[in-house]
Amino acid sequence: MLLWLSEWLAQFQSGFGVVSYLTLRAIFSVTTALLVALVLGPVFIRKLRQYQIGQAIREVGPKSHLSKAGTPTMGGALILVSIAVSTLLWGDLENRFVWLVLLVTLAFGAIGWIDDYRKVVEKNSRGLPARWKYFWQSVLALIAGAYLFYSAQSPQETQLVVPFLKDVMPQLGLLFVVLTYFVVVGSSNAVNLTDGLDGLAIMPTVMVAAALGICAYLAGNVNFANYLHIPYIAGAGELVVFCAAMVGAGIGFLWFNTYPAQVFMGDVGSLALGAALGIVAVIVRQEIVFFIMGGIFVAETVSVILQVASFKMTGRRIFRMAPLHHHFELKGWPEPRVIVRFWIITIVLVLVGLATLKIR
Repeated sequence: MLLWLSEWLAQFQSGFGVVSYLTLRAIFSVTTALLVALVLGPVFIRKLRQYQIGQAIREVGPKSHLSKAGTPTMGGALILVSIAVSTLLWGDLENRFVWLVLLVTLAFGAIGWIDDYRKVVEKNSRGLPARWKYFWQSVLALIAGAYLFYSAQSPQETQLVVPFLKDVMPQLGLLFVVLTYFVVVGSSNAVNLTDGLDGLAIMPTVMVAAALGICAYLAGNVNFANYLHIPYIAGAGELVVFCAAMVGAGIGFLWFNTYPAQVFMGDVGSLALGAALGIVAVIVRQEIVFFIMGGIFVAETVSVILQVASFKMTGRRIFRMAPLHHHFELKGWPEPRVIVRFWIITIVLVLVGLATLKIR
């Protein structure tokens, strides 16, 4: 929106042309999203408390969590508002990728909103039934994948990039839609499973979003793309603004979500942020690198799968409790130790993921 305004004003004062620079708009996007989150945060928390929208704590979980009962949830709405405002202000609204990632994020947020609303407002412990949640996630992911496939403007947009192998880029064809489905739905649910401790999900999300922003910038610049032997995706660079908004909104939310949390993001935030990371990774053709950088999300998901499979087949549990962060809590680790160590692991994994762009 402000890009259009600056282009019009540049006719009268050339200095406004500086707003067209992508890196500057990314900086403004981070700042705007951060300020929106910090300003609206206290208002959101106050309203959530007023309407008694508080988190219910499972009795089977770690006993230390019982003190968190009643903490306002659905705070993920604050993140989505911040991302939307910042992206609409600083993004190029003629770019198809910007609208796609924004709509996918908000649509998955709507699924999470319904689930949270039924749990904490209607006091329905089941929330949105799992089959319906999965159904709508699948529908949205398939629509997004089909749109990207049929609107692709070059073969590079549907190639699979394999880290370390610069000459291995198979054309996926219709398998691209299938891959998009698994990446978006998988990442959405993975972030949702990770969101179990104060600040545990949001900071890895911020780190991965920042890294994907770098990938988007490189993929959207023909010179960098050719130099690094990665697919050049025309228009993908504009996703830097969206990723920057995620970073700013995430840090702003962390201000209130850090231990001990004043607010939880709920499914409205975790499902949306996971889907956002997934769809950006698909657009910039870095699904495997995303798998590496989001290793914490992967580990949390795998721990649940292994726990359920082991219990059904042998009657025994592999972990004391799943997802993985609860296992370490029950081993005696204080909650802040689990959180910070998972953050440190994410930093390392993000750096490894970024290194694969050069080591090819």
